[in-house]
Amino acid sequence: MHNELVFASATELARWIRRRDLSSLEVVGACLDRIAAVNPALNAVVQLDAEAALARAQAADAAAARGDWWGPLHGVPCTVKDWIETNDLVCTAGYARRIGYVPPHDATVVARMRAAGAVVLGKTNAVSGNEVYGLTQNPYHLGHSPAGSSSGEAAIIAAGGSPVGLGSDSGGSIRQPAHNCGIAGIKPTTGRVPLTGHYPRINVMNDPRTVIGPMARTVEDLALVLPIIQGMDWRDASVVPMPLGDWRAVDVAGLRVAFYTDAAEGAPPDAVVGTVRAAAQALAAAGCTVAEKAPPMLKYSYPITRDYWNRPEPESWEVWDAGEETTLTSLAVEQHLFLWDRFRRALIAFMETVDVILTPAAQLPARPHDDNPGHIAYTLTYSLVGYPAAVVRCGTAADGMPIGVQVVARPWRDDVALAAAGVLERALGGWQRAGLAV
Repeated sequence: MHNELVFASATELARWIRRRDLSSLEVVGACLDRIAAVNPALNAVVQLDAEAALARAQAADAAAARGDWWGPLHGVPCTVKDWIETNDLVCTAGYARRIGYVPPHDATVVARMRAAGAVVLGKTNAVSGNEVYGLTQNPYHLGHSPAGSSSGEAAIIAAGGSPVGLGSDSGGSIRQPAHNCGIAGIKPTTGRVPLTGHYPRINVMNDPRTVIGPMARTVEDLALVLPIIQGMDWRDASVVPMPLGDWRAVDVAGLRVAFYTDAAEGAPPDAVVGTVRAAAQALAAAGCTVAEKAPPMLKYSYPITRDYWNRPEPESWEVWDAGEETTLTSLAVEQHLFLWDRFRRALIAFMETVDVILTPAAQLPARPHDDNPGHIAYTLTYSLVGYPAAVVRCGTAADGMPIGVQVVARPWRDDVALAAAGVLERALGGWQRAGLAV
C-alpha cells in the first residue's frame, strides 16, 4: 500500500483523503518512510521535521472528522525548495553564512500552501550541489545531475518522497530539473506568483526572469497548485491581479503551434530531436496547426543573460549593498536594457500568430555531475521574456534517462501551456517510475 501511496498524484491523494478512504497520517507517514529509504542515496531533502509533519497530519484528520476542510490540499504532503522561506525549518539556501537560520515568516507561497491544507514535509536541496549540503543525485542514475537550482525538489518528487512541491526558476531551474528527473513543472508568467520570501532576494525591477512555480509528477497537479499560490499579496509590487484560466476549458484543437530543435550551442542528439517531433505530432493529432519555425533573435539569449549576470545585486530588499565590485558602466547597463527590450519586442511580435511553442527542455538528457549538466539555451529565452513555460516528460534516451519537452504559451496563458502539456502527457506517457535507481 505504501508504494501505491507514494507514487499517487497530489490530486488523487486529496480526493482519497476527502472521501475518507485514507487518512492524512497514512499518506504523510508513507512519504516520510519513502524519504528515509531514498534520501541517503539522493541527498534531496536537507531539512526534515517528521514529528511536526505527523502532528499536522493528525490535526488534518481531526479536522476532517469534524467536517472542517482546510482547502484543496487538505492533509496532502509537499516539499519546498530551500530558497523559499519557511518559518519552522532552517533555510540556508545553500550558503554557509545562513546555517541555522530560521526565517521569521513563511514565504507567501508557503503560507498559501499551508492555508490550502498542505503538510510541509521539509526543505529540498538547492542547486545540484552547494557548500552546505553537497550534491543531489538524479534518481534515475546516481552520479548524474538533476541540474538547476530546484534539483532536490525534482529528485525527491520523481523518487516518490513527495507528490508535489515548490521550486523557483530564473533561467530554467524548474524546467531543467523537471526534464532531468522526468517530472512536470511550470514556470508561470512573470508577475503571476509573489516572490515574497524568496532568497536570494528577487524583485521584478532588477530581475524580471525569476518566478516561483509548482513541480509534480503530473500536469494535473501543477494545475491544482498554481491557482493556490498565484495572486497579489500586497508585498511584491510586481504581481499582477491577472485571472488564471481553467486549463480544462482550453480548446486545444485549433491552437497554432511552432516548434524548433536547433538553438543550442551544439545540436541536440537524435533522441531529443525525435522527442520534440513526437510531441509536435501529438499536438497535430489533437487538432493543432503545427509548423516548424523558430522565433527571431534566439542567438541573443545567452549574451543578454550573461550581461545580466554581470550586473551587481543587493542581498537586502531595503538597503543597497551591491556586494562584489563591478566594472560595468552606466552606459553598459543602459545598452543591456536596450538589447533586452529589443529582444522582448521581437518575441512578442512572433507570438502574434503563435499560441504555443515547443522546444527541447535541454540540449541533452541528464549528464554526470562533472559534465556541464546545464545546457539551458532553450529555457533562457522564455525567462528573458517572462512567458509561461511548462516541461513534461515525452521520451526516454537510450540510457534510460528521461527527456522532457518545453511547452511555451503567450504571456498570461498559463492555462494554455498546461492544457498542451496535458495532451503530451496523455499521448507520450509523462512521468514513469520505470528505471528509477532508488
